[in-house]
Amino acid sequence: MTMRLPDWIRTRHVDIHDTMHLLRRYKLSTVCEEARCPNRAKCFLKPTATFMILGSYCTRNCGFCSVKSSMPYPVNDCEPENVAGAAKELGLKYVVITSVTRDDLSDGGAGQFAKTIIAVRHNLPHAKVEVLTPDFKGDLAALRTVLDARPNVYNHNIETVERLYPVVRPMADYRRSLTILRRARDFSSDLFVKSGIMLGLGEEREEVKGLLRDIREAGCDVITIGQYLRPMKENLPVIEYVRPEVFEELRITALDMGFKYAASGPLVRSSMNAEEMYDHV
Repeated sequence: MTMRLPDWIRTRHVDIHDTMHLLRRYKLSTVCEEARCPNRAKCFLKPTATFMILGSYCTRNCGFCSVKSSMPYPVNDCEPENVAGAAKELGLKYVVITSVTRDDLSDGGAGQFAKTIIAVRHNLPHAKVEVLTPDFKGDLAALRTVLDARPNVYNHNIETVERLYPVVRPMADYRRSLTILRRARDFSSDLFVKSGIMLGLGEEREEVKGLLRDIREAGCDVITIGQYLRPMKENLPVIEYVRPEVFEELRITALDMGFKYAASGPLVRSSMNAEEMYDHV
């Protein structure tokens, strides 16, 4: 039986067509739309968006995600300039770039990340850039390709506790993702490192605290903690709608562990209010 959505998670419908039309004109995808983010209307109204490069088809099939799993199209050489053009037209001062996972590419798409960062820097020289990347199958050379392009923030989401990985992220590896974060931290003391997790998939509270400790020990400066919401009936069911006071307790726990910033709440998402997080840190 589907659990009823609690009042503290409901969002209001608003008109967001101007931003959507601009994105379509540049032939761009956003994780806001593809992953059915509950905050997309609020972000599009600002306006801002998290650009999703390397197409809209993913080579993995995570249980929590609504992004379509299929053999992707070839990489679009115009995509970096399209992202930069859209970001400039939107007047963004902070640009967030993510992607589907592209295990079919020899570098996992790292080169396209680097080209997109460079294009954004050229068009918006004063803008800050955050990247949210896949794990590149643990390829540290691919990670280095992205980091050499000098994003301001490197983000890689761990998503859930290690015990649930076989169900939630069957093609990923918990320890491999922690290594990616650790190597990003080692790259530069000027780089902010960030990760995000979801609650409501059946994790225990002590497991979550252990997960936070692992992420902090990997060198993360910023953590985001949000509620898992089932995007489609084909995705994993919600086991628990975690109450707001629990999120607040975890926020305080994270800060006590040494995180410079912790965003924790039912509707918190990894890229939501990313500029405000950066400015705070």
